[in-house]
Amino acid sequence: MRSYFALSTVAAIAAFSVAACNKPAAEAPAVEPVNAAQDAVGAAVGQTSAATLGANDTDAFVSNASQSDMYEVEAGKVAQSRSKNDAVKSFAAMMVSDHTAMMNEMKPLVAAAQKTPAAALDERRQGFIDNLKAATAADFDRTYIAQQAAAHEEALTLMRGYADNGGDAGLKAGAAKAVPKIQAHLDQAKSLQRSAK
Repeated sequence: MRSYFALSTVAAIAAFSVAACNKPAAEAPAVEPVNAAQDAVGAAVGQTSAATLGANDTDAFVSNASQSDMYEVEAGKVAQSRSKNDAVKSFAAMMVSDHTAMMNEMKPLVAAAQKTPAAALDERRQGFIDNLKAATAADFDRTYIAQQAAAHEEALTLMRGYADNGGDAGLKAGAAKAVPKIQAHLDQAKSLQRSAK
């Protein structure tokens, strides 16, 4: 009976998805709610990954830390060019500067651990960038700051976790050193969220 219910549920979801895909453009749902939902799911996945694998496995930590910084730099550049809010643009400029510096500080530690940082963003983080670029002008700042709060919560979990549980002493020290800066970024992102309401 359970497998019949599960199969029925999967079939219903598939039918709904096909029906939604076959709607004419005029009936298609707005992009913004879909992108916000994708960002929320991506943030939850990232937080779970940071708290488990990334906090304990050196390869996963290096990959996630390097992609986190790459995402911050790329998202900051998008925000600097698209935002009309001086406080958001200033925050974005700080993200580009600070996360470029963090990448540069981690490079020798990663090399000493004989690890290789990620060469590009993963699909999840590239999705954040794509959703940011697709945000309407009216929704851009809210989208960017929501992504920033989620990304810094994930990065904070990752850095604290590896600083406590990681296997490489140099990377553990680098993670611990990054924690106060990431906490400050998170606090500022949340402050911007509150002022935007």
